[in-house]
Amino acid sequence: MVDLPTLSPHIAQKLPRVLLASRSPRRTWLLDAAGVRHSAEHPGFEDSQLAPAAGLTDAAWVCSLAYLKAWVITRALLARDRLTAPDSEIGFVIGADTACSMDGKLIGTPQTAQEAVAMIRAFMGRRHEVITGVAIIEVHAGAATRRHLFADRASVKMGHLDDKAISRYIATNDWRGKAGAYNLLDRMEAGWPLTYQGDATTVMGLPMTKLLGRLADLVALPPFVPGTSQAAPS
Repeated sequence: MVDLPTLSPHIAQKLPRVLLASRSPRRTWLLDAAGVRHSAEHPGFEDSQLAPAAGLTDAAWVCSLAYLKAWVITRALLARDRLTAPDSEIGFVIGADTACSMDGKLIGTPQTAQEAVAMIRAFMGRRHEVITGVAIIEVHAGAATRRHLFADRASVKMGHLDDKAISRYIATNDWRGKAGAYNLLDRMEAGWPLTYQGDATTVMGLPMTKLLGRLADLVALPPFVPGTSQAAPS
């Protein structure tokens, strides 16, 4: 139902260690499906309880949260001396955050069943945007070096759902931990009336087309060695 991009065998072979700063099983599944060998760690805080700072765009907000997640994991790894060998290969720590937007308002992750119901009802019969921000931190020779931030957008239209369908879904608790209270692929497979424009994986929490392109570009770059005058790419 959804076409998923994959890494070329050449890039997959050259790709160094990847750590995902997320407990999301869907993001792990997307990386697995793309052929990205990785491990995952929960950053240890609930970003859904943080409110957007005044004046930030939606893209800036999700990128900020993505970077916070990636940096927390990077700092913990360095503190545990797991990436401090001078001859260690570059590692990529990846953080991501997803939010929905409608009528100029950011819609994050519901905290209660009532919030989840309200989100779903607000989406019905209308189109909303989904924005996912991604942060990649390069780690080399025991230090964090370059960082790369980007965001991607897609839009989703949700048709009508009756009260029974919504109640059955809420009872499953599958809405927990999901921006906008739903996961695109799960709900499409369940028969929900959903259509989308853009990259489906952006809606699912990790924009794989853009991410794989960035990883391929980074693999082609020489290592950034701390203490040198090498400039980070724009």
